[in-house]
Amino acid sequence: MPLDFTKHFVAVPTEFKLRNNIGCSWKVTVKLMNGRVTLDQGWATYAAVHQIKIGHMVTFKLLTPDTLKVIIFDDDGIEVVNKCRKHDDAFAAKE
Repeated sequence: MPLDFTKHFVAVPTEFKLRNNIGCSWKVTVKLMNGRVTLDQGWATYAAVHQIKIGHMVTFKLLTPDTLKVIIFDDDGIEVVNKCRKHDDAFAAKE
């Protein structure tokens, strides 16, 4: 995450819920690396399940101190709508 984005936090959480465009949530851990906040455990699986590919643009909007809305656009700039699949219990957020 850009450092300017992290200025919006009183304290950066150790975990975020990523909420997609149809309301499904996914948990990822947060890690500080080289002075930057990065999405860690759970992100690679999220990217694979939601079929994020090179050329896609991913946007994040802070909804609550620990929830980010994620919108994915394909390489043509069209929003990708993912149907909720059965998420792996180790990564899916409990609502």
